[in-house]
Amino acid sequence: MAYTFADLFEHSVDAMPDRLALIVSGEEVTYRELDERANRLAHYFQSVGLGVGSHIGIQMHNSIEAMVAVLAAFKIRGVPITVNYRYTSDELVYLYENADLEALVFHRGFAERVAGALVSAPRVKYVIEVPDELALGNEPSIPAAVAYADALGNQSPLRAGEHAFPERSGDDVYVLYTGGTTGRPKGVVWRQEDIWRVLAGGYDFYSGEPIADEYQQSRGGAAAAEPMRWCMLPPLIHTSALMPTFNALFSGNTVIFEPKFDAAQVWKVVAEYRPQVMVITGDAMGRPLVEAHHELQPDASSLAVLASGAALFSGSVKDAFFDVFPNLMISDSVGSSETGFGGIGFATKGLEQRGGPKVGANRFTVVVDDDNRVLEPGSGAEGWLAKLGNVPLGYYNDPVKSAEIFREVNGARAVVTGDRARIEDDGSVTLLGRGNMVVNTGGEKVFVEEVEAVVKAHPDIYDATVIGIADERWGNRVAAVLRVRDGVEPDFDSIEKHTRSQLAGYKIPRSFWIADEVVRAPSGKPDYRWAKEFSQNSDPVHRID
Repeated sequence: MAYTFADLFEHSVDAMPDRLALIVSGEEVTYRELDERANRLAHYFQSVGLGVGSHIGIQMHNSIEAMVAVLAAFKIRGVPITVNYRYTSDELVYLYENADLEALVFHRGFAERVAGALVSAPRVKYVIEVPDELALGNEPSIPAAVAYADALGNQSPLRAGEHAFPERSGDDVYVLYTGGTTGRPKGVVWRQEDIWRVLAGGYDFYSGEPIADEYQQSRGGAAAAEPMRWCMLPPLIHTSALMPTFNALFSGNTVIFEPKFDAAQVWKVVAEYRPQVMVITGDAMGRPLVEAHHELQPDASSLAVLASGAALFSGSVKDAFFDVFPNLMISDSVGSSETGFGGIGFATKGLEQRGGPKVGANRFTVVVDDDNRVLEPGSGAEGWLAKLGNVPLGYYNDPVKSAEIFREVNGARAVVTGDRARIEDDGSVTLLGRGNMVVNTGGEKVFVEEVEAVVKAHPDIYDATVIGIADERWGNRVAAVLRVRDGVEPDFDSIEKHTRSQLAGYKIPRSFWIADEVVRAPSGKPDYRWAKEFSQNSDPVHRID
């Protein structure tokens, strides 16, 4: 059996060729059409010498062409590496070089930064430029680039007989890069079978049991009278969108993309295409969506499930969704580039959330102490979140960092993350926050995610990032960079009263800055480096001493 992304997708194509696979900006493609386009691009890759193990960058916003490029790389046993399209040219040089890219497929709207980076990235020999609505004209804007239409050109749409691709293996790898919100992005190397198991449907997310064989997902999809429709809002450059997309496609469902996130446009799409599932990344998407719904009052009666992951999804925003959709199922998943799926929790209205997401007990997600000993339920102890079972091979070209987090737990290889967590009496796990973002103030530890959730629940605040800044008395003090609601003058006395009502005194922010926008990664995660720099460039607008 070959548990690879290309094989699993091709099983769906063979079982349901005429079923609708993708809907993007009004364009629709069936499974057969998507497969044929990917075959053409894959044959082009082969024609220029790309093949097993070739690293192919995908620097694109959500689109049919982005999925074509990812699938084409997998088909030739290459390694698709999704690239953050917000990076500057200097940041792109680092990633192109660190990832050993041989080829790059990109949207023309990013051409200026790509061109600047390619000058200092000589390993990238093959460049394909894809037209998009962010740029005008049909000719490639980078002289060395091949136009996407020309790359597909006269290539065969077939994958059988003389056009067959090399036999694949579950040991074929996939490299995904961390978001780099607190440091340089790092490539995480996964066997395809392992990442499929933990993120793309290889385990039943509810029972935790492995699925029977490589055809189970496509069989189940073909047996369904109608496919489910998934509205996929996070960017495909992150696993929070790419892996759920594959999970949906492996099961014969239809995925709806938008090229960029716009809350009002999303509700128009929901009203027109009637998805049952919506995938978001926490408050960064959840808050504007629920507020746009209040304003527009669209028909969103088709929605049954709201699934969030990869970023903080605070209780106040979940409750706002329940006010609009009282019967909605809301899930909040825990995971990372290094662990994959770590667990899932389900929200109910008014649920008091002490700390971050809470996930049910399972044999693969544990909490360990500093000596890698598993903490038992009932201990009330805090430690490090660890993942057993299907875990990555390590960081790409970084054996030192790999040795730091890939360790032995209970006699088995595990990844011990930088996330702090608490084991509850019932065996469930509550995620507290990133260990490297803990603010140590006067000897007390403060998890910034917990504070952010409380601050953002205040009616004057639209968004917030919480950081630690130097303090002569306490060593560090908790601080917040805020985006206030339009037309609102923030009432800091009210904000202080609100935070004190829900947090211990040492946890409340004591210095505040106001920004026009709180900068986040495309995944929705806070950009803590930006927040630190912002706070260093001006005096706070308010202090609590």
